[in-house]
Amino acid sequence: MTPPDDTAAPSWDERLRGYREQLACGFPQVGEVFEDCMREALAVLSAEGVAGYLDTARFLGGMGRGVEPLLAFLEEWPPIAKLVGEAALPAVTASMHALWKSPNAKAITPFLQSLAAVARRLPSRQQLQRYLDLTQEFTARTTGSIHGIHQTFASPGLPDFLAQAPTLLNQLSISGLRNWVDYGIRNYPNHPERQRDYFSLKSADSRAVLQRERRGTLLVDKERLLDLYLRGLWGDSTQLVPYPADPDEPQQRPLPYYDASGIRLPDVLDDAHGVSGIDRYRATLAHIAGHRRWSTPMFADNCSPMQRLAIEVFEDSRIETLVMRAYPGMRRIFLALHPTPRAGACDPETTSCLRHRLSMLSRALLDAEHGYQDAELLKFVRHFHETMAQGESGSEAIAELALAYIARTRRQSDQLANIHFADSEVGYRDDNRHLWRFHELSDDEEMFDEQRPTTAAADVDRLPPRHYPEWDYQSQSYRPDWVSLYESLHPAGEASKIDRLLEKHAVLARRLKRLLDILKPQDKVRIRYQEEGSELDLDVALRSLIDFKGGASPDPRINMSHRTDGRNLAVMVLLDLSQSLADKVKVGASGGEQSILELSQEAVSLLAWSIEQLGDPFAIAGFHSDSRHDVRYLHLKGYSERWGDVVKARLAAMQAGYSTRMGAAMRHAAHYLAAQKADKKLLLLLTDGQPADVDVHDERLLIEDARKSVEELDQQGIFSYCINLDRKADDYVGDIFGRRYTVIDNIERLPERLPELFMALTR
Repeated sequence: MTPPDDTAAPSWDERLRGYREQLACGFPQVGEVFEDCMREALAVLSAEGVAGYLDTARFLGGMGRGVEPLLAFLEEWPPIAKLVGEAALPAVTASMHALWKSPNAKAITPFLQSLAAVARRLPSRQQLQRYLDLTQEFTARTTGSIHGIHQTFASPGLPDFLAQAPTLLNQLSISGLRNWVDYGIRNYPNHPERQRDYFSLKSADSRAVLQRERRGTLLVDKERLLDLYLRGLWGDSTQLVPYPADPDEPQQRPLPYYDASGIRLPDVLDDAHGVSGIDRYRATLAHIAGHRRWSTPMFADNCSPMQRLAIEVFEDSRIETLVMRAYPGMRRIFLALHPTPRAGACDPETTSCLRHRLSMLSRALLDAEHGYQDAELLKFVRHFHETMAQGESGSEAIAELALAYIARTRRQSDQLANIHFADSEVGYRDDNRHLWRFHELSDDEEMFDEQRPTTAAADVDRLPPRHYPEWDYQSQSYRPDWVSLYESLHPAGEASKIDRLLEKHAVLARRLKRLLDILKPQDKVRIRYQEEGSELDLDVALRSLIDFKGGASPDPRINMSHRTDGRNLAVMVLLDLSQSLADKVKVGASGGEQSILELSQEAVSLLAWSIEQLGDPFAIAGFHSDSRHDVRYLHLKGYSERWGDVVKARLAAMQAGYSTRMGAAMRHAAHYLAAQKADKKLLLLLTDGQPADVDVHDERLLIEDARKSVEELDQQGIFSYCINLDRKADDYVGDIFGRRYTVIDNIERLPERLPELFMALTR
C-alpha cells in the first residue's frame, strides 16, 4: 500500500482558502467576487506581486472606510498591473496611505475607481507616477488647516477631480492636466463651492481653461473664420454652438446637428485621414448648409426605422452631390473623410448588415472608382445619378428611391439586434433630426422650436464673435477667451437731427473754431488724383473734360485732398451706451430735462466736427453688454469715412441699453487704433458710470479688468483718457485710469467741455 503523498500540490479550493485567510476580511460582498479577482491576479502577477496585492487589500479592508475601496482595488489592480507593471504598487499604496492619514480618506474610493481608466491613458510606470505626484500635490494645496499646522478640512475639489481624471486625460496630456489643475487651485483656494464646480467641469471657467490646454483644432479659435466661411460661401448667418467632444473616442461623440438655436459642432477636431481640423469643420458646415438650402422636412410617422435610415443616407448623398457641383474642391475632403466599407465584411447570417450595405452605397454614390460589384448596389447608383442629372431633384423624390432600395435589398437578418457598425459612421455628417416631422406633437423638441423667437434683425448683420480674456484680480491671472464680443454697424436714423444739434450750439462752434484755427497745422500737403476729395483739381478736371469731348475715356480722379505733416495723431472715441444714459438731468435756468444720451450726442457731434477741422484721422464706436457672452461693439464712424450725413445718421440713432463691460470694449477699440499709422494714438472714453454687468456680482472684478486693459493699452503705445459723468466717479475712476480722467459734475456743460478737453489733450 502506497502512503499518501504529503507534498502533493494543494487544490484550487485550498489555495483560495489560504488567500482568503491572508486577506483577513469579513465583508460578505468580497466573497462574491474574490475567486474571479484571484484568478485574474494570478494570471498577471508574480508570487511577490500576489503577496503585495493581498497586503494592500488587507489594509483597505481594515482602514474603516467600508467595503467600496476594497472591492475597487481587488477588481481594478490586476488590469492596472498588466498595463504599467506590478512594480507600481508601492507608489499607489503610498498615495492611498497619504490620503488615509489626512482628512481626505473619502477620496480613496474615487481614486481607485478611476485608476484603471487613468492607467489606460498613462500606460507606463513613469507616466502614472506623474499622475500620482499631481494627486498628492493637489491634496497638499487644497486641504485646509485651522492654525496652519495640522490639516483639518478635506479638500473640496479632490473627489471631483479624481472622478473626472479619466475624462480629462482623454483630452489633455499630463502636462496639460497639471496646468488645468494649477489654474483651478490658484483661482479658487478659498471658495469651496466654486472649487467643486471647477474640478467637476461644471463651471464655464473650467471648460474654457480645458479648451485652452487641449490639442487639435479648437472651434473657439476658428469660430470667426468658419462663421465668415458660412456667410461668404453659403449666405448663412446661423450661430455656431460648440458641444464637448472627445477626439480620442469618436464612437462616443455625438454627431453635429442644427436646431433653432444654431449649428452644433464639436468643440475640438484633430487632423484625420490627411484632412486638417479646420477642413473637417468646413466639410461639416458645407454639408449642413446644403441641408438648410436644399432639404425639405418629411413626416416620419409612416416610416420604419430602417426606411428612415435609408432615406437619410440617400438624402445626405444628394446634398453632397449638390455641394460638389457648387464647390468641386469639396470632393477631395468628402472622399478622404468618408469611410470605405469592405465588401463582405458583414456576415448576414448572424448580423444585421443594413448599415453596412447603406455605407457601401453611400461610398459608391460619392466615389466613381468604388470598385464594388454588387448588382443591386450598381443599379441604384445608376438610378441615383440619373435622377440627379435632371437637376436638384428633391427630398421626396430621393426618399422614394431610398424606399425602393430597402424593398429590393431587405433581408430577414436586418431585424437582428447584433448590428454591424464598422466603417458605417460618416463623422462630418449631421444626425438628420431636421429631416423629420411628426403628426402628433407633444413635448418633442420640435414643439419647443416653434415657440422659440427668431433671431432679432439687428443681430443678423453682426460679425462673428471675437473672444477676449478677462482679468481676475483675486487669482491675479487671465480668464482665457472669457468674453464674446460681437461687432456690427450701428443702424442709421435721421442726419438732420445732428444738424439741428449743431445749430443749437452755433455760438459754441464759432468759439471752438477760433481755438481750432490756432491748433490747426499750416504745413498742408496736397494729395492729387483722388476720386473723392475736399476740392476740385482744376488741371486734372480740364484734361478729363478735353478727353471726354474728344471721345476718349476721361480720368475720374478729378479731386484732391490735403493732409498735414505737423500733426500725426489718430483718435478713437469710445461711447458707453448702457441703460443709464437714458436717465434725465435738469438743464438750463428753466429747469427743463434732457437725457444724458442726448447730451452725449451733442457733445460727440461737436467733438467730431472739431476733429474734422483739425484733419486728424478718427473713429467713433459705442458699446454695451448683456453678460460676458454678448458684448456689443457698434461702429458709428470708421477711420476711412468722412464726417458727413452717413455718420450723422448713425449718431442720431444711438440708443441706451444693457450694461457696461468696459475692459473688453477697450481691448477691441485698441485693436483698430493700434493699426493706425500715427505717432500718437488717443483712446477717449465717454462714460457715465463704473464698469458693471448682469453676470458679475463682485463690483471690483470689472473695475480691475478695466484697469488691466488700460495697462495693456499703455504697452501698445495707446494713451487712454476717460471723461466720466458720474458724480461718484472719484471712488473708482482713479483706480482704472490713474490721473488720466476728468469728472464732469455739471453734465449740461458736456457739449462744451468735451471738445475743449480733446484740444487740451492734443495741443
